[in-house]
Amino acid sequence: MDRNKLLQTALVLSIITVVYNIVEGLISVGFGVSDDALALLGFGVDSFVEVISGIGILHLVIRLKLTKNEAPDKFERQALRITGFSFYVLSLGLIAGSALNIYAGTKPETTVVGVIVSSVSIATMYFLMKAKLKVGKQLGSNAIIADANCTKTCFYLSFILLASSLLYHFTGIGWVDILGSLGIAWFAFTEGREAFEKAKAQTHSCGCGCGQ
Repeated sequence: MDRNKLLQTALVLSIITVVYNIVEGLISVGFGVSDDALALLGFGVDSFVEVISGIGILHLVIRLKLTKNEAPDKFERQALRITGFSFYVLSLGLIAGSALNIYAGTKPETTVVGVIVSSVSIATMYFLMKAKLKVGKQLGSNAIIADANCTKTCFYLSFILLASSLLYHFTGIGWVDILGSLGIAWFAFTEGREAFEKAKAQTHSCGCGCGQ
């Protein structure tokens, strides 16, 4: 497959990533609020932050169709800074929300939606991760390979939501949902830190708390 076709595939994968995260975010936030499921709510907000990062990657792929320069440009660096700041806010919000839930004794009404959303996310992120990695290697693009590694982090994050949702569903212990939300907060913090580091770098590397 020639370079243009590979970049077209990368473009399609980037669009799927953005659209999927928007849909996932809307569903997760909506049910997270209505069901008092903090882990699901945090997962949904994380999806919206990933949209910002995804737009930066989409911009990168479009730029790669015109030039071979992978160094982040001004738009991509700004998107990374916004992403990093948003992840920090999400992390603090989840910690504060966990503390309030502990104080008020709030428990989710149900975590069934969390089980469904995380299961779909695991399947979707696995497909995207493998497809991006294949295209990135064929293109010899460190940027696209790094994006595949970021998708791998989202894949792992889905397992945290799935585990906490399943455990709460079968035990009814409120602490399980709180621990799940704190796990997501930790991932959000590391993603925020990596995003700021990536914004300062001269080349693209994974900005989602993972190595290459």
